[in-house]
Amino acid sequence: MDFILPKMGESITEGTILNWLVQEGESFEEGDILVEVGTDKVDNEVPAPAAGIMLKHLCAANDAVEIGSVLAHYEETDGASSGASSSITEDSNTSSEKKEEIPHQVQNDKKLKVSSSNSSSISSSYVNQDLFVSPLIDAIARKNHMSYEELARIPATGNEGRLRKSDVVNYLNEGRPFQFAQAVSNEPDPTAYRIPQLKFDKGTGKIVEMDRMRRMIADRMVYSKHTSPHVTAYVEADLTDLVHWRNKNKAPFQEKHGERLTFTPLFVDAVARAIKEYPNINASVDGNNIIIKENINVGMATALPSGNLIVPVVKNADQKSLPEIAADVNRMAHLARENKLGGDDIKGGTFTISNVGTFGSLMGTPIINQPEVAILATGIIKKRAEVMTRDGVDAIEIRSMMMLSLSFDHRVVDGFLGGSFLRQVADNLEVAPDKDF
Repeated sequence: MDFILPKMGESITEGTILNWLVQEGESFEEGDILVEVGTDKVDNEVPAPAAGIMLKHLCAANDAVEIGSVLAHYEETDGASSGASSSITEDSNTSSEKKEEIPHQVQNDKKLKVSSSNSSSISSSYVNQDLFVSPLIDAIARKNHMSYEELARIPATGNEGRLRKSDVVNYLNEGRPFQFAQAVSNEPDPTAYRIPQLKFDKGTGKIVEMDRMRRMIADRMVYSKHTSPHVTAYVEADLTDLVHWRNKNKAPFQEKHGERLTFTPLFVDAVARAIKEYPNINASVDGNNIIIKENINVGMATALPSGNLIVPVVKNADQKSLPEIAADVNRMAHLARENKLGGDDIKGGTFTISNVGTFGSLMGTPIINQPEVAILATGIIKKRAEVMTRDGVDAIEIRSMMMLSLSFDHRVVDGFLGGSFLRQVADNLEVAPDKDF
């Protein structure tokens, strides 16, 4: 029988084999976890569809496989298959066929020396660029008239720096930011910027290799800073009334709705209402087009037990009541702590909140979560003496203040939109809900 990688969430097309839990020759029961598969930032456990014996793994750890691919062959122990011997024989034949195909595959996937004189290659005007190009990537590139110079700049996530289909598809969906990359010439350009060959003293000490998620976060953050010209605006909000309201209602709220009332649902609600006033902040960039999103899906950066970050998403936040938002926030925060978030939980975000105040930070300058165009950081809520004017008379009062910082993509968001939206979020937070629970 074929053990197939099942669909693991909307829009997920492939995964990475992390670890086989059942080795070749071992038996298993229906529902036992056979393999762990990583998709984006979420690790998934794939159970056995029936009891059986594992005959052969067709994929190894770190292999990228598409949804629907055959991961392994197994024999059902209820006698549904024709027997282990025939299955093993068939698998051996399959292995032989694969070995015969390997030289051809290696030949197609080898490092190519690209020359502008090669008329059969993808359009290119530079020479001597080493690049892994598979036949599939080559076909996609030809269809989209992509040069090797452009391909070479796409962040690759495959083994040994190899481009995967998903890398190129994601790059195309993001508007081809390197489409007009300048060709590399043999002659040095005296006006071009070059990375200086500095010899840094990196010191000595314990070497810790980045895990898969940390590498993905690093790649995405560098890509975001490279793609979006970041501008950060700041505003201060007086949360005194909101703090008093929450202190008064958190116990009745939990008793009535069975959910904890943290500040996060209040932040999500305030942001969702502000987006409705300024919908252009709820967007992404597609080449020369701006896509104003129909849905308001607010992501919330959440720390994992490993110290890495993940962004679960509250879908359609503008259409939900505060108890419904609190239920979503609490559910996903709990799943994040247990490393059990599903693929759909982190998909579809249109705007992100990073609560840096959780760690005691006064404010932050967050990096935009691509392909969004803005991200909000909420600082620590801190009591401070403030000058308040009432009936024309100034007085010093103790107020609960919080700094808000909005990083936005200056390609499509100007200071007026960014500042107006940020001020609206602060105004929403400065007014407590008009009902008690």
